[in-house]
Amino acid sequence: MADIRPTVFCDGVIEAQVAHGVARISLAVTGSDGKALPCATLCVPVTQLPGLVNGMGNLLRQIEERVRAQVAQQQAQLQAQQGAAQPAEQPAADGSQPTGAFRFDS
Repeated sequence: MADIRPTVFCDGVIEAQVAHGVARISLAVTGSDGKALPCATLCVPVTQLPGLVNGMGNLLRQIEERVRAQVAQQQAQLQAQQGAAQPAEQPAADGSQPTGAFRFDS
């Protein structure tokens, strides 16, 4: 049997509340007028919430590390192309930003 799971995109949280041991987090998408529109509700048992939050925090740290590594690699390539040193804190001269997709395992 095929694994069918709904995919929900959100770019914000409207509100969160706890009732009967369950955290209910109203997720939002930004509409064309710039206002938050509800798109789904994430329900998590309060006992599982710390693990979920820690997992998200770990994911964010991994993403930050990956982006820093990509920026450093792009800067090194740019320096090699230009033949001149460029401070590590400055963005690439061409204004490019790291892009791409990657997968992280918990």
